[in-house]
Amino acid sequence: MKRKAYNDILKWKEESQGKTALLVEGARRVGKSYIVEEFAKENYKSYILIDFSKVPNQVKELFDNYLDNLDYLFMYISNYYGVKLYERNTLFIFDEIQFCPRARGAIKHLVADGRYDYIETGSLISIKKNVKDILIPSEEEKIKMHPMDFEEFLWAMGNETLMDFIKECYKNKRQMGEVLHRKAMDYFKEYLIVGGMPQAILEYRKSRAFEKTDKVKRNILKLYREDIRKYSDELNLKVEQIFDTIPSELQKHEKKFNISDLDENARYRNFQGAFYWLSDACLINIAHNTTEPNIGLGQRIDSNSLKCYFFDTGLLLSMTFNEKDIINEEIYKKILFNKLSFNEGMIFENIVAQMLVTSGRKLYFFSRNDRNNSSETMEIDFLISKDKVTAKHNIIPIEVKSGKRYTFSSLTKLQNKYKEYLGEAIVIHTKDLKEENGILYLPIYMTELL
Repeated sequence: MKRKAYNDILKWKEESQGKTALLVEGARRVGKSYIVEEFAKENYKSYILIDFSKVPNQVKELFDNYLDNLDYLFMYISNYYGVKLYERNTLFIFDEIQFCPRARGAIKHLVADGRYDYIETGSLISIKKNVKDILIPSEEEKIKMHPMDFEEFLWAMGNETLMDFIKECYKNKRQMGEVLHRKAMDYFKEYLIVGGMPQAILEYRKSRAFEKTDKVKRNILKLYREDIRKYSDELNLKVEQIFDTIPSELQKHEKKFNISDLDENARYRNFQGAFYWLSDACLINIAHNTTEPNIGLGQRIDSNSLKCYFFDTGLLLSMTFNEKDIINEEIYKKILFNKLSFNEGMIFENIVAQMLVTSGRKLYFFSRNDRNNSSETMEIDFLISKDKVTAKHNIIPIEVKSGKRYTFSSLTKLQNKYKEYLGEAIVIHTKDLKEENGILYLPIYMTELL
């Protein structure tokens, strides 16, 4: 299936010309190995994929013993895999590089040698034991792969034109029109349910059966639980606690993660390492509460107040309806056709967070509670900065509304108090685009264009 990361990798190859290696990181099963191998097949005369989660220790030890004799290193690997090497036309893929930190440390010497190109893939890249005793190579560029976004989902479903029209309407702030808006929303609901994991999308494209797709998603969730138990060491219980608690935390009105729900005596610092582990594994997207909606959002955060979103909304939906091992096909269809009553707000806010992260945004929200002054109490779902910084009005507040009727008293309060900081406010909803009273109302499928 077509992925945007392919073009990012191609750009690296053309610009680097062998002077850097590329690290492709992301959660397991987002398609890193697949897209890199497809790239290798189409852009090199030969390639060798070394999967460090499977290779015997003898192969790993080559990177300890023969960095001072690269001729022998290349000769051994070439013969072990039965692949002929071509100078400047062979790619080495170091798959699951976290299982062989020494190979990652060797990148400096391999790139300096200049004969071949190198792409690393992995997750848990920054965990302490995976970088222990190695010098992180400065010759390493990075890209992060996320679950497939809405446009990639449309491509996978065989629709190559709808997103182009969506982009045009967004650019010109023009309505989609009833027919095409409904069509886009139908596709988006499917995307919401299926999610962005390539295996799940592949199954759905093949079978068009939500129940079969859900089985794929639950197998992926099972894999993540096994990873947590296997690799999170002394953080094991805390990581699993957070992982299991995400759906219930998101069902709250304010959706802030309450540490006391994990342990009534706990403080954020007690679980900080566990949040970091999940973030490094690319399984969660963390939003920080900024104390002032001004430029430099990351410099004004309340470190004890955060929201924790799951990195893929399709997987979150499978976690939410977990009474049975597999969600009944009928339940998914009721969700698709708005015939099931459940907390849509958590799902919509999670997908918006996912889309913002995929488009390169960091997540911030604004929450303030003043028991003595209700005008100071407000909750804004997201804040983003304008791409071009000006003297004033750099911050864009975003509210996510899943229902047909809604109010935005917090948004009004924020605009009154911080009007010199704020640009045009955005309400993300399920209806068509419109502008009214200084607010831009965007259909949810346009979120990734922000």
